[in-house]
Amino acid sequence: MSRFSIPIYQPELAGNEKLYVNECLDTSWISSRGRFVGEFETQFAKRIDVQHAASVCNGTVALHLALLALGIGPGDEVIVPTLTYIASVNAIAYTGATPIFVDSLLDTWQIDPEDVRRHISPRTRAIMPVHLYGQACDMEALMQIAQEHRLFVIEDCAEAFGTYYKGRHVGTFGDISTFSFFGNKTITTGEGGMVVSNDKTLIERSRHLKGQGLAAHREYWHDVVGYNYRMTNIQAAIGLAQLEQASRFIERKRAIAAQYATKLAKLPVQTHQEAAGTIHSYWMCSILVERAEQRDALRAHLADAGIETRPLFYPAHTMPMHSKNYRKHPVAEDLAWRGINLPSFPALTDAQIDTVCASIASFYQHGR
Repeated sequence: MSRFSIPIYQPELAGNEKLYVNECLDTSWISSRGRFVGEFETQFAKRIDVQHAASVCNGTVALHLALLALGIGPGDEVIVPTLTYIASVNAIAYTGATPIFVDSLLDTWQIDPEDVRRHISPRTRAIMPVHLYGQACDMEALMQIAQEHRLFVIEDCAEAFGTYYKGRHVGTFGDISTFSFFGNKTITTGEGGMVVSNDKTLIERSRHLKGQGLAAHREYWHDVVGYNYRMTNIQAAIGLAQLEQASRFIERKRAIAAQYATKLAKLPVQTHQEAAGTIHSYWMCSILVERAEQRDALRAHLADAGIETRPLFYPAHTMPMHSKNYRKHPVAEDLAWRGINLPSFPALTDAQIDTVCASIASFYQHGR
């Protein structure tokens, strides 16, 4: 039982989830075959306006598959923002390639295109933009860089379902893109992910690899070393039911973010803003405190009031396994040390938002 009366996140499962899962149980289609797998893939692709989608068992393996489909491996370098969840970086390491960390932009918190340019080398094969916390990266600038240097682009959209850049859903710009459906994502399958692309060959390679490398036209014949990365029919059933409610979820999350922005406007905190030309899906509603030393004190104050929060991700270049060639990424470090994620789930009530904001206000009223 959580000690928090207002959790950081909780899934909303009030649609057809139980009905669809019961159909899986009643028909015995509980593994990676069944009608919901294909239907979820089709409807997801339609929702974001991409041609092909392949479901997988989680978001991390989606990234691994995307990299493998592009042939990324030992000796290659992949440019990735240091301010990201570690899965982005781990997936690069799984292939034997080297993650090359770059800094973020202070205004959007997203990967800095000019720092990407500075880090391109003869070994660079790809750029991995991460649409952090639901805000879109500057895909126009990144795609221009990729075209100039003949680089692949893998969009990590784990946190960005419902996010748009200049009228297009993120995940439709790069060569191949990935999504996560973990329990705290905007739509969830419990665990799960999706690989998407407008390139049929890349999706066919992803499907081949995710199913143990099974040959298409010869039973139990495997022609490559593959993986068991398949999504189950039960997961897909939950995902389809979630997808049916997605517009409502995103609308509510944007309304929650707007309320935080208004109610915290007179306090010495900065809310994560929507960049021009984008639609921020606000997977998480986040704030920056003025000074890094205030961050943990404010989180402790909120915890005492029964409000759960999370810090922003630690920059990956500061972690032991990636700090051998340590270099400063000052913007990412500044954001990470000052950032807090606030409760932002769709069922969060207006009264609960008021409680969170009042607690933040009381922290500053005491001269913290």
